[in-house]
Amino acid sequence: MQEKMPVLREPVKRRRGGKKLLAVLVLLFIVLLGVLFFNSSISKVSTVTVEGQKVLQASEIRKAAGIVAGDSFFGTSAGKIEARVRALKPVKNVAVAKSFPGGITIRVQEYETVAYSLSNKGEMAAVLANGTTVPSGSDLVVDKPILSGWKSGDPVLGALCKALAAIPEQSLSDFSEIIPAPSTSYPDRIKIYTRTRFEVITAVSLLQDKIATMNAVIEIQPPGIITLLLADKYAPFIPEEAENPATTQKETTQ
Repeated sequence: MQEKMPVLREPVKRRRGGKKLLAVLVLLFIVLLGVLFFNSSISKVSTVTVEGQKVLQASEIRKAAGIVAGDSFFGTSAGKIEARVRALKPVKNVAVAKSFPGGITIRVQEYETVAYSLSNKGEMAAVLANGTTVPSGSDLVVDKPILSGWKSGDPVLGALCKALAAIPEQSLSDFSEIIPAPSTSYPDRIKIYTRTRFEVITAVSLLQDKIATMNAVIEIQPPGIITLLLADKYAPFIPEEAENPATTQKETTQ
């Protein structure tokens, strides 16, 4: 007799509904955690620290940054904050660092002060390297030149501020006052009065290249007028003959 082959049963397909339910539960759990996290204090800005400012107030920089304690820590990128702060005219560079949880540090580099100006009301203001004028504050030490007789928006003034920023600190601190003195040949001609009692006539476009010559004259000559244009000239305020009349009389009798 032939043995009958047993009938093979098809494998029972397991239901996958359990895995789907588990995936939905995990997803819901992640969403719930996200909602709880973004509504908790740990996801909020706790401190906004400003560093490096001199002429600007920290409150001005925070206002420009557009972020305060309590705002969402992830709501604004560091790049956007930097762009807002960089829009302030005195700001040369800015870097924003975000440190979790809740800390934001704004480090600014301002344009350096190159001069001061005096308003009609007698108020002193600081003039920065990019030509921006800002209040100088009460604790003022005038160690830079005073700009007198300049009109607001004068392009020569902007070029002058840029040139002053490139001058060594020692030479800049000797400048007492700078006034415009334009001529047909030199529309950017200026007069500089120094604390060492010299009067220097030069042009903004030549100033940086003429500093070495000016310093050399000041070091070895008595106070006088130094002209630093196409040709360099020097003349003392008091001629040597007038300083020693006895010598002059002796020479004329010989």
